[in-house]
Amino acid sequence: MNFDLIVIGSGPGGYVAAIRAAQLGMNVAVIERESLGGICLNWGCIPTKALLKSAQVFDYLNHAEDFGIKVGKASADFDAVIKRSRGVADGMSKGVQFLMKKNKITVIMGTGKLVAGPKVAVTDAAGAITEYAAKHIIVATGGRAKQLPNLPIDGKKIIEYRKAMSLESMPKRMVVVGAGAIGVEFGYFYHTMGSEVSIVEFMEQGLVPREDADISKELGKIFNKKGIKVYGNWAVENVDTSGKEIKVNMKNRKDGATETILCDVVLSAAGVTPNTENIGLEDLGITTDRGYIKVDEYYRTNVPGVYAIGDVLATQALAHVASAEGITCVEAIAGHHPETIDYNNIPGCTYCVPEIASVGYTEQAAKEAGYEVLIGKFPFTASGKAKAAGHPEGFVKVIFDKKYGEWLGAHFIGYNVTEMIAEVVVARKLETTGHEIIKSIHPHPTMSEAIMEAAAAAYGEVIHL
Repeated sequence: MNFDLIVIGSGPGGYVAAIRAAQLGMNVAVIERESLGGICLNWGCIPTKALLKSAQVFDYLNHAEDFGIKVGKASADFDAVIKRSRGVADGMSKGVQFLMKKNKITVIMGTGKLVAGPKVAVTDAAGAITEYAAKHIIVATGGRAKQLPNLPIDGKKIIEYRKAMSLESMPKRMVVVGAGAIGVEFGYFYHTMGSEVSIVEFMEQGLVPREDADISKELGKIFNKKGIKVYGNWAVENVDTSGKEIKVNMKNRKDGATETILCDVVLSAAGVTPNTENIGLEDLGITTDRGYIKVDEYYRTNVPGVYAIGDVLATQALAHVASAEGITCVEAIAGHHPETIDYNNIPGCTYCVPEIASVGYTEQAAKEAGYEVLIGKFPFTASGKAKAAGHPEGFVKVIFDKKYGEWLGAHFIGYNVTEMIAEVVVARKLETTGHEIIKSIHPHPTMSEAIMEAAAAAYGEVIHL
């Protein structure tokens, strides 16, 4: 069978690329070895948000009296919470199936591998191999949980994020190794549901080490207040799983002190590694670097007709990045001249409570890049909407270039802030200055007016502080 385009992988990069290509008149096939929608829809972005929502509802019920509401003692049905999460994921996957049919995209179930031609050889569940040809082939095979040498994942005592979404029972004690988005989201979830949680992070900054330092400090304070133990700048030396209790042996990277944490399960949340093995890259001579596929600004590899997008690249491992790369890639294939992606204007969101959202430079990175900066912060303790909502924790922090007023970055921590960051992304895309934000009237009372107030604070014009 011949196609204009074959996409290997149906995650948010692959299925979006396929749909855009179909819209542009191409005859498209998608190859998927597991479930349409990939990790994001089935085991990542979507089901984790369902779990976190259940935790938030449980938390609300336990603090209903803070809002003047009296209810009976709430209890969590862990099995039902997991079941709801899986139901949400299944529904989203079926939605992708509908989109495939709507756009007349051929779905081929099996494991795809690049072969000479270039073509794609697909091995189905029965082991039969069929070759498919296309003018263009996009590799969108995504990523998986990274395995640390001293933390071998066995799926029982040491688990990764997929298993963390489908445990048979609630662990009494959990150690999370890695304090990025995955680590703090699961740490919040299991703590809220009743587990005793400790989070261990190798980097000195501690929680969410890639975020602005002020965000990390604020989340650390809030998590400690909740009762989540945070170990920043600690290295896990080894994990002893031989006994009934798991022993996590750690060493402080600053002073060499050692400590052992006892727990029932260890969640390895050390990041993502690309799925680039055994897919034919070496056979075709496709260039890689540290396991990531090398591409140009339109996602072309060094082999004509073969492209790559998403987590197989050394760009941000985010669903919306993969989608944008897929659209840019196929529009270029179709002969359009799409604008290339600005990787310094990619929003990042973390969905623990409080939420975190950011885009652009951190304060430290802006200074290291040579900018003289203006910093504005507005705490949600001064926000009427945040106080009324019962979520006065957190703040908005904005960073502007002092010379030209360029909006260099923004960093939010607080209630529902992931819904606010898009304003900054659009403003930075349009090269909006700080003064233009100050003079853009924001509705009151809203959480978003904190952005205007923070911008005003940067220029010494803040009203409500």
